[in-house]
Amino acid sequence: MRIGKQDAAFSAICTSDAERIIVRGRDLCEDIIGKLDFTSYFWLLVTGQTPNEDQLFLTNAVLTAITEHGLVPSVVASRMTYAAAPEAFQGAVAAGLLGCGSVVLGSAETAGNFYAGVLEAINDNPGDSDAVIIDALRGLRAAKQAVPGFGHPQHSGGDPRALKLLALARERGVAGMHAALVDDIRRLLPTVVGRSLPVNVNGAIPAVMLDVGFPLAVLKGIALLARTAGLIGHLQEESQRPIGFILSGRAAEAIAYDGPATC
Repeated sequence: MRIGKQDAAFSAICTSDAERIIVRGRDLCEDIIGKLDFTSYFWLLVTGQTPNEDQLFLTNAVLTAITEHGLVPSVVASRMTYAAAPEAFQGAVAAGLLGCGSVVLGSAETAGNFYAGVLEAINDNPGDSDAVIIDALRGLRAAKQAVPGFGHPQHSGGDPRALKLLALARERGVAGMHAALVDDIRRLLPTVVGRSLPVNVNGAIPAVMLDVGFPLAVLKGIALLARTAGLIGHLQEESQRPIGFILSGRAAEAIAYDGPATC
């Protein structure tokens, strides 16, 4: 039974024969290994082109900004999984990545899609961009949805990672329409929600990455790549200084049973 589109049986990423491995039209051994750094290789795999200096710089900056942020849920899940199954390192990494959704790590993708929709609406109604932004924010409020990329439970004065990434983009002269939109949203938020909200790192990431040409469709891949490195670091520590069962025990202590009494 045919399911979905099946008339494009091609891939432009990799092929090989007895002598060579070709990745995106380049000889892996002659043109990539020892010549291309990993971030550039990542950009090449995703886009088919090597990054320019600004693209490489800001991709590195974004990756390092979100690789590590303490015992967040994905890390806790990973370390507890490793404690229970130390023979399955890959399973522990996967457990952490499977928790990368719309609330944690995936919110950069949500913000990017929101920005794209607002900018499209502005292009369709170029006369009053503020009105378009306010209308989009009111739409979120009416749907009882948070403003993607804004607000932080700890960094209420401003997420330092977000401020740094946006500052770096401006310093390099590559802050474009997405970064400008972030500024406009931040300026107009009090009009709609009655108070200011700081841009968070997941609001800055799409602004910076989309402005330098990274594809919107794979924004979540930035977070997944960065967090994979962070999880590996945590699992190395877990193998030497285990806290997985401590985390599990503390969870059991913190949650009170409120089900039916014994019959």
